[in-house]
Amino acid sequence: MSNYPLSYKLSWLPRFLKPSLGGDRHGFAVSSAMLIDPPPVQRVRLAFIGDISAVANSGTPEFDPMISALLASADLVVGNCESPIVERPRAVLGTRLGARHAMTERFLADAVAAAGIARDKLVLSLANNHALDQGVVGFEETVAALDRLGIRTIGTVAGGQVQRLAAGPLSIGFAAFTLWRNAGEEAFQGRVSMASDPAEWPREALAELDLVCAVPHWGWEFRHFPRLGERELARRLAGHGVGLIAGHHAHVVQPIERIGRSLVAYGLGDFLGTAFARQPWPGRIGSILVVDISADAGTRGAIAAYRMHFFMRLRAGDDERLVALEGLKGDLKRKAETRLGVIFPGPRS
Repeated sequence: MSNYPLSYKLSWLPRFLKPSLGGDRHGFAVSSAMLIDPPPVQRVRLAFIGDISAVANSGTPEFDPMISALLASADLVVGNCESPIVERPRAVLGTRLGARHAMTERFLADAVAAAGIARDKLVLSLANNHALDQGVVGFEETVAALDRLGIRTIGTVAGGQVQRLAAGPLSIGFAAFTLWRNAGEEAFQGRVSMASDPAEWPREALAELDLVCAVPHWGWEFRHFPRLGERELARRLAGHGVGLIAGHHAHVVQPIERIGRSLVAYGLGDFLGTAFARQPWPGRIGSILVVDISADAGTRGAIAAYRMHFFMRLRAGDDERLVALEGLKGDLKRKAETRLGVIFPGPRS
């Protein structure tokens, strides 16, 4: 059984049709800033993308060259694998109705190549509510497929609560977890990380890290502003030394908050559409969070600068075409800029 409250379930369709701008709008940060001036001589670049799924694409999506160039500039690209990777769905009816997710290994490989992301630089979280949509066997197929593709994973129990990855000269610990499940807790235990309490993370896993990054699957979908629970958890994570938090699950862009020296991006939206092929325009706005981390001796592991880069997922026949905000025109661009102006205070460049 899933762990969604009834009020959440009842609000899903209304909020999908009309994503909400309601909630507390206070205390959020601008969408880009330089935090170390002058900038460090040595830097490592991380790029965080949103949820990845084949739901809105029959074939390979198209990518704006500006987006591909941006992703190619990163030392690591971190995203959320929202759909199990299987050759044939086991939950056939649920998959056809859109209640269960699935994508093929070929689709993911082609999408990653089209986006300009080198596989050895891509890191995907499996800590999300859809991880067992195709059953335990589907989860195992997903892990095996990503291993064949040479794509590293985070958010599995087998990998540990904090997984250490090298990014240039830096050692970064990634703690990915989900607060939501589409299946019973027993099925998730031992497979998908639900370790949201940093006080319980093993100390040895945190030793000698330059930066700890949390990748939570949290919040309520189709709401542009995080709820109190997510903001409280972000403070708890920051209080335990997590310097960077990049969240998923809302399927719409959410704001940034700075908590001391920590940076929180509550929700990046979808990278590839995950909630039906035809989606209201606010849900088609996505973002890429680019964070430069200092590798200089005096500021090693500190966030030197960050910027949210926004794009829109447009239809191209049966597939999506990702266009940078700068490339949009007319009413759609004006609507997107107006909405982003509500979510992010101040200038966005």
